[in-house]
Amino acid sequence: MAVLRITDIDRYALSHLLSRYGLELRLVGPEREIPASYWGENEAGLLGSTLFARLDTPIHSVLHEGAHYVCMDTERRVGLNTDAGGNFAEEDAVCYLQILLAGELRGVGSPRMLVDMDEWGYTFRLGSARAWFENDAVDARAWLVREGLLGEDGHITFQLRC
Repeated sequence: MAVLRITDIDRYALSHLLSRYGLELRLVGPEREIPASYWGENEAGLLGSTLFARLDTPIHSVLHEGAHYVCMDTERRVGLNTDAGGNFAEEDAVCYLQILLAGELRGVGSPRMLVDMDEWGYTFRLGSARAWFENDAVDARAWLVREGLLGEDGHITFQLRC
């Protein structure tokens, strides 16, 4: 199964979801280099509060980079250019949040995000994104709650980490 790309979903809904965090989705033309892309090729890039992508950019890439923006502290966010940085705990929180954000997009959903993460090659101790999310992501969820990015009941607060 091919991973979902921006061209496969309602890009205005995606743009609206990101804008709830103050992120601007800026699309570049086909075959153009994506500014500030850490991974290159068709992967999303971050520069300040702008998330760059193309229509062939995978949704998991857009949501992952967007979740990095949300999860980083204000100091890192101000100087953001390509490399989101962070530690292992934050990276796990980013993965958890991107799965939840996928649930906010009609035509994507958390179950599909888990499949796309496996297809791209995310690696988890338990062998799959689903196994990690369902059985081993307690620390990631707790991190998001502690930082105010999730409520105690697991709902997304649409706040940025301070």
